[in-house]
Amino acid sequence: MNKPFFIKSFSVCCPDVELLGNIQLQVSDIDKTLIPVDMRRRTSMATRMAITAAKNACEQAAVETHNLPSVFASLGGEIQVTDSLCRSLGDDATLSPTWFLNSVHNTTAGYWGILNHCQAATTALSAADDTFAMGLLEVCVQLQSQGGNCLLVCYDELWPQYLAPPLGSFAFACALVISLEATGALGSISMPQINVNSAVTFSKEQMILSQSAPAAAVMPLLLALQNKNPSWVPLNINSPIWSSELTIF
Repeated sequence: MNKPFFIKSFSVCCPDVELLGNIQLQVSDIDKTLIPVDMRRRTSMATRMAITAAKNACEQAAVETHNLPSVFASLGGEIQVTDSLCRSLGDDATLSPTWFLNSVHNTTAGYWGILNHCQAATTALSAADDTFAMGLLEVCVQLQSQGGNCLLVCYDELWPQYLAPPLGSFAFACALVISLEATGALGSISMPQINVNSAVTFSKEQMILSQSAPAAAVMPLLLALQNKNPSWVPLNINSPIWSSELTIF
């Protein structure tokens, strides 16, 4: 039997708040103070966004970060660094060790662990349009197995637009602290499943943003939490549609 999963907090980080004007979702800009200057110079927009959202969510939930398991979900990961590294392969110049270090998909998860002195397990995953849905599914499976709390962070930065437009034309990061403990929770959510409810839909604005950044597929869930609207919420935009049932406390 699936256990109920409780959402303790959520946070959104977006450098271009105006793009979310019609969505009316509470959002913050990147907090540069969270990463020391010498480390911040090496980090990408993806990492800075994700860490801002994660830190805000953890503070809201009042959870300790040094022992908090986490799941970092991103379609492109460090796509800007990876693209620069790949384009430089044909040059005679020596490749930058810093670029190489920061080109792997779990870069952001690594920085989060370093900054928070966290040695708890972390997972980095990518699943195309289903990235947020699979990130949430991974968290639910881990919680069923291990209990406690888990941090879910889903993010994507701006991409070079010759790669796969419109993907990467919108930078967005979100973070949720999810738990098996109901105390202080905003609501509960069911295990993600293939949708059988035809009423589960995205608005036009949400669809456009999610086509540009799969991490933005979280918006129906966050808006339902913010507006205290219990419902089945979609978790991706392309068929088959994954969804979860949200209950508000």
